[in-house]
Amino acid sequence: MLDLWVTHWGKHRAQGDVIVVRYGDDFVMGFQHRLEAQRCLQGLKERLGKFGLELHPEKTRLIEFGRFAAERRSEAGLGKPETFSFLGFTHYCAKTRKGAFTIKRQSMAKRMRAKLLEIKAQLQRQMHSTVAEMGAWLRSVVRGWLNYHGVPGNSPSLGRFRNEVGRIWVGVLRRRSQKFRRRRWQYMARLIRYWLPPARILHPYPNERLAVT
Repeated sequence: MLDLWVTHWGKHRAQGDVIVVRYGDDFVMGFQHRLEAQRCLQGLKERLGKFGLELHPEKTRLIEFGRFAAERRSEAGLGKPETFSFLGFTHYCAKTRKGAFTIKRQSMAKRMRAKLLEIKAQLQRQMHSTVAEMGAWLRSVVRGWLNYHGVPGNSPSLGRFRNEVGRIWVGVLRRRSQKFRRRRWQYMARLIRYWLPPARILHPYPNERLAVT
């Protein structure tokens, strides 16, 4: 319903560009003109209502975002452009080292905290597993996180996640036996380096990934 309605609305009601990115029932829409964004939002609410559906009141909002957002908000005496969260990332306006506009993505802090708590609980359940068994499991978990979150500009979040996983693991090992409590940090650091994949960017920028020749 959403895809068909947006396509029809954009073709017959909009003068500027309209884009929609959807995954399941989560979606983000972009408009060239503010007024058209406001009209589309109202129309979408009415259309959904015909199917007994509604937009999530806490997740639905209009924000000024994009290449000229910072300049316009500055002229209006407002702060930095707002951010939005989508598919596990917080998206925000930024500039490249050369000063060009870009959109950067950072792992959502709330999602990261939840994942770390999940890892901690699982490690506590594996308290009596061997170091190799725990390390192999953690390697798989961290690799999966990095494979998804390793996008350009997200290096700080990747490093924090890996460091926190290592810290949690060390805490669990030291609680389980005197032997690990007596171990120096250098030994624990070697375990982390051996078992946890390095935090590095794994994906190219979207314009490189989607380039067509």
